[in-house]
Amino acid sequence: MKTVVEFVRPALLVAWKDVLLELRNREVVATALVFGVMLVVIFNFALNITPETVDVLAPGVLWVAFSFAGVLAMSRAFVAEKEEGTLDALLLCPVSRDSIYFGKMLAMFIFMVVIEAALLPIFAVFFDFSAFSATLLGAIVLATLGFAAVGTLFAAVAANVRSREIMLPILFFPLVSPVIIGAVETSGAAIGGSGAVVSTGRWLQLIAVFDAVFLVVCPWLFSIVVEE
Repeated sequence: MKTVVEFVRPALLVAWKDVLLELRNREVVATALVFGVMLVVIFNFALNITPETVDVLAPGVLWVAFSFAGVLAMSRAFVAEKEEGTLDALLLCPVSRDSIYFGKMLAMFIFMVVIEAALLPIFAVFFDFSAFSATLLGAIVLATLGFAAVGTLFAAVAANVRSREIMLPILFFPLVSPVIIGAVETSGAAIGGSGAVVSTGRWLQLIAVFDAVFLVVCPWLFSIVVEE
């Protein structure tokens, strides 16, 4: 029990620190949200989506907006610590690297959920579909968990290079593409209302499997990355 508390409490403190900083400067969520809204508006006028094509085109547009808005949020995950020189101090704290990783990941997950919760109703209005679908919301939560798990790792990697804005998406998207594909397929079935339960369940299971792998491998790699 004591070991669990020693692991969970530092992770929650790291996440709370990031949330408090965001509440003060409103830099991450506001920037990503504006970017996401711009993408939705541009795609709405560019693609001319009709009720007959909404289940084909809308899921891809939705996850393009979510993915790129998420990358913007990820790019700021370790920048404050790096610029202020507090990352070394954070790593010198007598807590495990896993606690730091999961704390940063939890904060990233919260930021992305807030962004997605704001974008989804706007998206539903523009493309005329119901956002209140258990399947769609489940896909969003599972995919966002995978995004946060991988994004936290590569945000730590990118923080140590000058061209972090270029390196992060190059590293992030190839690895997380199975999660995006599963999310697009599940979202298409949920938006169109024609997807078989078995097929949708298989895509959700695929996302969940990748999430489980990411949550095991990424903390281990994070410990190696921050030691370099």
